[in-house]
Amino acid sequence: MTVSERKGSPGQAASPHLAERDIRGLLFTADMYAVQLDQLAVLLAATDGQARAVVARWRRQGYAASGRLGTGPPWIWLTRSGLAAAGLRYTAAPPALARLAHLRAVTAVRLALEATSGYRQGGAFWRGERRLRGRAGAGGRVGLREHVPDGEVHWPDGGPDTGPHLPWAGECWAIEAELTRKTVTRTTAIMREMLARTGDYGCPAADVAVPGRPPRHARALYVCSPAARPTVTRARGALGAGAARIEIRDLPVLAWGDDPPIPPAKLAWGDDPPIPPAKLAWGDDPPTPPAKLAWGDDPPITPRRGAAP
Repeated sequence: MTVSERKGSPGQAASPHLAERDIRGLLFTADMYAVQLDQLAVLLAATDGQARAVVARWRRQGYAASGRLGTGPPWIWLTRSGLAAAGLRYTAAPPALARLAHLRAVTAVRLALEATSGYRQGGAFWRGERRLRGRAGAGGRVGLREHVPDGEVHWPDGGPDTGPHLPWAGECWAIEAELTRKTVTRTTAIMREMLARTGDYGCPAADVAVPGRPPRHARALYVCSPAARPTVTRARGALGAGAARIEIRDLPVLAWGDDPPIPPAKLAWGDDPPIPPAKLAWGDDPPTPPAKLAWGDDPPITPRRGAAP
């Protein structure tokens, strides 16, 4: 493992002028704990060489550190100065080695979702695990036994300033990237907890799950590896009526890096770029007959409202 961190010269302030692309990249990297260079390049719509130059500039300014943590492209994470520049109070630290594969998978899911036209047109935004857990540092409190999803997608209420009205406007979706198998019992329990939740993360314990209140998560999207999908499917089947609020899809190719699953993840994407502009290429298993929703011809989510957990 090699790590590089280059701080600014003593007494020399980091440049206050950051391009919009830099700001987006720094905030994204902070939210995801860390990102690999090739995924940062996708975010920035840049080549690997251009992304490497961006990271080198961040390092010179003292905003980021980078290192080769195992195989594949280098990882990038923010320093204390970088987090301060982003206005975030997270703890500056390199990503845990045991979490690298999972972090890459979650980042791939977020990039795939954000690349869709429906996501952009609906004004959706991502709220990641780190931000959800960070509420504890702002007076909130996440219980030790509470499950925190890998992310949430929030869809603003439709209005004149948020683009076309979508059937799921105003909803919040829980996002889970599953690489390895849990037990069916454990997975079912997590699903039930997410579907029953009514309060935000960090809320008082009395508000976590209040009967009669609208659920926090209108639905949960599980994006799975071939190894994890059978368990997730069985767990969904154990939910009864709540199963209608669980969607299951395959991980996009960008999740795998240099170690694709069998069969090759290329089958999900064909010969297109890693993130097609309007389709997530979830395979040939849509939840319902295809409909022209925000997702093109292969919607990952069927707009249903009011399903009981």
